[in-house]
Amino acid sequence: MDIEKTIQKVWPKVRRKHLFPQIPLPKVIEGGEEVALEIKSKQLLISNSFFEKLKDVMEGEEIVEAILDHGITHYMYCPWDFHTHLTLYNEAKKVVRKKDLAQRATTCFMDVVADTYCVKGKDTKIPNLYKNLHKTGIHEVLTSLYEKIWGVNLGSRGHDERINRLSRIPYLERKKWEESIKKFTKVIQDILEEELENEQESPQRRPNPLGEHSLDNYSLEEIDRGLREFASAVEDLQEFKETVEDLKEELEEQGYATGGMGRGRGNPIDANLLYYMKLAESYTLPIRKLPIEKMGDLHPHSHMPWEIGKPFADIDIWTSFGKIIPGITQIWKKREGETFGELEGTPDCLIIIDSSGSMINPRERLSYAVLGAACACNAYLKNESRVAIYNFSDALRGNKIILDFNHEKERIYQAICRYFGGGTALDLEDTQYLLSRADNPDIFIITDMQITNLEKLIEFFNQIQNRVTAVHLGHNVHSTRFKEGTEKRKNISLFNVKEKEDNPKIILGKIKEYLSSTSEWG
Repeated sequence: MDIEKTIQKVWPKVRRKHLFPQIPLPKVIEGGEEVALEIKSKQLLISNSFFEKLKDVMEGEEIVEAILDHGITHYMYCPWDFHTHLTLYNEAKKVVRKKDLAQRATTCFMDVVADTYCVKGKDTKIPNLYKNLHKTGIHEVLTSLYEKIWGVNLGSRGHDERINRLSRIPYLERKKWEESIKKFTKVIQDILEEELENEQESPQRRPNPLGEHSLDNYSLEEIDRGLREFASAVEDLQEFKETVEDLKEELEEQGYATGGMGRGRGNPIDANLLYYMKLAESYTLPIRKLPIEKMGDLHPHSHMPWEIGKPFADIDIWTSFGKIIPGITQIWKKREGETFGELEGTPDCLIIIDSSGSMINPRERLSYAVLGAACACNAYLKNESRVAIYNFSDALRGNKIILDFNHEKERIYQAICRYFGGGTALDLEDTQYLLSRADNPDIFIITDMQITNLEKLIEFFNQIQNRVTAVHLGHNVHSTRFKEGTEKRKNISLFNVKEKEDNPKIILGKIKEYLSSTSEWG
């Protein structure tokens, strides 16, 4: 086809112009004579139908060059990455409050920024392309704006007052984009609303001639990284949740899920869990490793289905509900034990988290307790250790979650984020049971220390040899009592968290004899 030859001829010139971006040779697609370009995971797809339709009024090489300039500038400058795209959408949504309107405003703003950047700094045929495009509604307004800020005749008309307001926005000042898109959206809001109303009466919508900007533009890795950066940048949990809920359907269609990318289409997304997952990834907690060596003895490690012929002695009656049935009965899979020695390793970890009424509900506001527990969870899982969860409120009344040691991140986060909101008491038998399920595991406990049976907890910690990392939220008489009651124990380290930035100061499994204990308090 003519267009393929034209792309091959123009592509080296365009790549050189944009300093050789790392994107593949553009491809040609059929259909879509109203839309010139699609972008999927940085792959530029140019419409042959659009090209053929516009060839009557423009040179083929000029058409391709202008389209490629537009697409590459989106990749190189605006939005640059998925985090920027999310941020711009989030700011536009604050103005219009509707998903469809915010998406259209974001697309328009990014087009204005990208094309203006290219026109101001490159030798480009973008103005000639806009001059020959059909102009109605918002696209007519944008063409009039381009005519004013680019200083070229594009055959536009009217909208003088609106264009004067739009032309005063500093589109090329990246630091002001968040404020600029809000001003931009306010000016064009009525036009976008009118177009949306007309489409509801008549489903025929005139699309953006240079393509829409959606999640299809990005790879799963870029989406994952963008969500992590967005979680760290937003002001609160609700802001993150609202944006992710808006895009939930598109994310799931892309194959993104709460537990991470590539989980397959249709997996549901829990925006609340995703927030803590992504935010926790921004903080890295160090773990002091222990010297470990093989013992030679075998011990129960994980479960597997029982089959006829397997020894009855290895059956775990507690998880098999007392039944001896192949496929239902669980048998212990054993592995060689470990003890202290010359090699270093990371133990498994029991995370104990307080979700009583004195703690913040993690589904309403940012919970430092949940964030701290999530950071600890990530640290141990990254070292291929297992994590167990004991989430308690009034545990003696049944307000608790007991999750055995495992590597399943999503299950662990679900247990961490559960909120009971009742009284505050541990059942130490539950804790002893979980500790018996692993070889000398570390303990990470995070609470405000307002525990009714705190004295029994202190006594319990003073009797065990496990490494304990205790994190308390705020200062009170209870946290002071815990400090006084455990300060002679070298296997117990205490940290205080007042804000989320305190999390990286926590050293998991820290032993007091190695570091000054004065840094552990306050």
